[in-house]
Amino acid sequence: MSEDTQTTGDIEVVRNDETGRYEVVVDGTVAGFTEFEQDDAGRLVFPHTVVDPAFSGRGLATTLVGAAMEDVAARGETIVPVCSFVVKYLQGHDVPGLKIHWRERDVEVAEQAPGREQTPADEGVGRE
Repeated sequence: MSEDTQTTGDIEVVRNDETGRYEVVVDGTVAGFTEFEQDDAGRLVFPHTVVDPAFSGRGLATTLVGAAMEDVAARGETIVPVCSFVVKYLQGHDVPGLKIHWRERDVEVAEQAPGREQTPADEGVGRE
């Protein structure tokens, strides 16, 4: 299992290749995740992000996606943002070295999604 960790205080972001996701861990509990899967071209497709409502008010989705994008950039991998939260994050944040393959449909869907994190907990982001 490949697992890398980025820690900020009591919050960790862990890449778990076995489950195909980055997980945000708060005090030892998985509070949310953003999934990824490799496409035929070897790019990482990010289809879905979820944060447990029990961890509201911390901006964990932003922390999670930010750390995940930085890690992917450091690895030299290319992403395909499909999750509307990931798309919106990337539209508002520069991630040096990150290679992005934009799909127009996903950008259009993200433009229709709520513009701000939910108060700011972002719980349930990406649920369809």
